[in-house]
Amino acid sequence: MADEIKALFNQRLGRYQAAIALEPTDRIPIAFNTTYFAEKASGYTYQEIMYDPEIWAKVEIEFAKKYPELDTFRTNLQWSPNWDVVDYRLYKVPGRDITPKSLQQFVEAEYMKEDEYRLMIDDPVTFRMERYLPRILGEFKERGSIRSYMAFLKSGMAQGIVGAINRERGARLAAEVGMPQPVMGNFAAPFDFLSDNLRGLNGIMRDMFRQPDNVIEACEALLPDLINRALATADPLKRYPIFVATHKPCFLSPKQFDTFYWPTFKKGVEMLIEAGYTFRVFLEGNWGPHWHHIAELPRGKVLCDIDNEADIFEAKKAFGHQQCITGGIPNEMLILGTPDEVRARVKLLCETVGKDGGWIPHGGGHIPEDTKPENFRALIDAVMEYGRYSDGPPPEPKSNPNIPPGVKLPEPRVVTPWEIKKAEWAIPGDEELIKKNWERLERMAYNWLLSW
Repeated sequence: MADEIKALFNQRLGRYQAAIALEPTDRIPIAFNTTYFAEKASGYTYQEIMYDPEIWAKVEIEFAKKYPELDTFRTNLQWSPNWDVVDYRLYKVPGRDITPKSLQQFVEAEYMKEDEYRLMIDDPVTFRMERYLPRILGEFKERGSIRSYMAFLKSGMAQGIVGAINRERGARLAAEVGMPQPVMGNFAAPFDFLSDNLRGLNGIMRDMFRQPDNVIEACEALLPDLINRALATADPLKRYPIFVATHKPCFLSPKQFDTFYWPTFKKGVEMLIEAGYTFRVFLEGNWGPHWHHIAELPRGKVLCDIDNEADIFEAKKAFGHQQCITGGIPNEMLILGTPDEVRARVKLLCETVGKDGGWIPHGGGHIPEDTKPENFRALIDAVMEYGRYSDGPPPEPKSNPNIPPGVKLPEPRVVTPWEIKKAEWAIPGDEELIKKNWERLERMAYNWLLSW
């Protein structure tokens, strides 16, 4: 990385990290988590971007060059062949199931039956292999068939390709335009995972009344695996926050939230914060009845994306003293408004919620694809004019690959422990060399099971 590009990378990352930590910096960062505007403005279809990694990288690099004031952004997409090889049914894919110009669409349903809680809790591997995967992976519907074996084989290869694509894209953004990532890695609230992927909204709503103890026990059972999945995908240097998209709190009463959602979500977030990580959490919908809980989390560790349905000024009052927030620019204003309206809105936000730090401009969790280019330009220009705190350089970025002493994280689960496999071999050589790689691949395989 050239010195000039490296300096730019450090300035952007240092500014972003300082804002999250509620520490002084030179100006309000421009740090969008999800920027569908970038894809739409590129002229490529979603299908072209999601099937061709070269186009995907080109879209992001050209967007970064066109808007050099940005501190970080991302295109929130997936490499679709990874879904095709197993016929993943939780998403409608652009160009395959829906028009090439449409975003991928999530298909929520009851993929776990209401009487399968006990199996899922007590024997998660059997549940996934024998019940869940045949329902959500079309190529695995006939377990034991040649096609199912081939699908697993191709999926393992595809997972490796996905990792390489993401690493290369991130490396090119850093090396060519000095652009850091807004997030790395993924954590899910156990209740969201249970409802999004397994029971669906209708199912989980019935379960909270008919079998509440099973819902609570299931969330507790899922938590260790979700923490380990986050650890496996997070930035090993801890420069970037782990992403969490929360989906169901806007449908829950305060009592339901306190009973079913918050205990395991808080426990998981606090455990990872104690291990040195930060978070970027999309508070989807109106979190108003629940967001006082955000103030319970350690200060300056959780960047919260406020959705349009919530009031950014009330969010600032409720927990803005404890965590940095983003949002406040209505999506409809970015799509239908004028540059003067956007400019006035950003000025107001800079002078109120962003006056003493702790705010980053954003739409409702994303920059919508139909944003007018002149409105996007007005947003950036207004931040550069009204969002400055000092003339000094931003702080240097921080990184720390080590886990603090005394932090206890859940043991990663595996299907075939080393001790069982070891008993099948004589092992005349160095056992540790064999064990290390056996356990590493076992953990990767287990995380693969949880990734669907």
